Amino acid sequence: MENTSLNISSNASQSPTVQGSKASSKRANQWLKYSTTFWFLAVLAGQWFFFYYIIAFYGFSVINNNMEIWNVWEVFGKTPYKAGDFAGNAAFAAHAIGAGVVAFGGALQLMPQMRRYFPKFHKINGYLYLLTVFALSISGFYLVWIRDQHPITLDGIGTSINGILILTFTYFCAKTAIKKDIRNHKKWAIRLFLVSNAQWILRIGVFSYLITGTTMGLAPAFGDPFFPMWTFGCFVVPLAMAELYFFASETQNQKVKWLAAGCLCVLTLLMLVGIVGFTPFLLKVMSGDAISI
Repeated sequence: MENTSLNISSNASQSPTVQGSKASSKRANQWLKYSTTFWFLAVLAGQWFFFYYIIAFYGFSVINNNMEIWNVWEVFGKTPYKAGDFAGNAAFAAHAIGAGVVAFGGALQLMPQMRRYFPKFHKINGYLYLLTVFALSISGFYLVWIRDQHPITLDGIGTSINGILILTFTYFCAKTAIKKDIRNHKKWAIRLFLVSNAQWILRIGVFSYLITGTTMGLAPAFGDPFFPMWTFGCFVVPLAMAELYFFASETQNQKVKWLAAGCLCVLTLLMLVGIVGFTPFLLKVMSGDAISI
């Protein structure tokens, strides 16, 4: 009885500190989870609207044999459609529509409910996703280094590095899936999702910069240093955030968890600003109206 009383007394004396530490750790884990959910919902909304835009604009232009409409982007110095260039036009169409498939299918792969309740669909969709991003990367190399008459540009270099990362992450994603290394497979899948959607991130980042800069009275312009930096930042920043998230998920350090949750919330808010600005712009493109810088 004495030993039991001593143990109870000892546990009672330690409980406030222990309970406080556990409660603080629980809050940190919860906020990391909340920030992740916040990010995913924002990505899901933005990606699926982007999928709708790609099918409505590029998909139907191919079906209706109206690919000349792609040159609405000439105001930005881009000429996607070139008369008489069947191979180049086909490669661009496949690349653009493939990006839509990646936007739609990739988001499904990140849903834990899909992995849990529909494992066969998750597996089939996963392999289709890997094949699509592989083809997307190869077509990207073709468009930059063969079709483009001036491939040695900052955009071309950034796209090429991003393509190499896609191929590398595709390999490791498939390898870990085959070995049933689920823990590392999830990490490689997230990395692959981020780099395969880098062009979408690039665009919403541009709109976020222009909107936030204008709101703050900074008069942002296309000649700002942000734009060449964001050519690489569109995949470097998301990957850096992903690594911080992985570390925070596995460490017991609460400060790291709070830091990761805070950074993810801030980046998600900036992403939402970009999505809000990018959406009406895409609607204008789909309407057929002239666009301007």
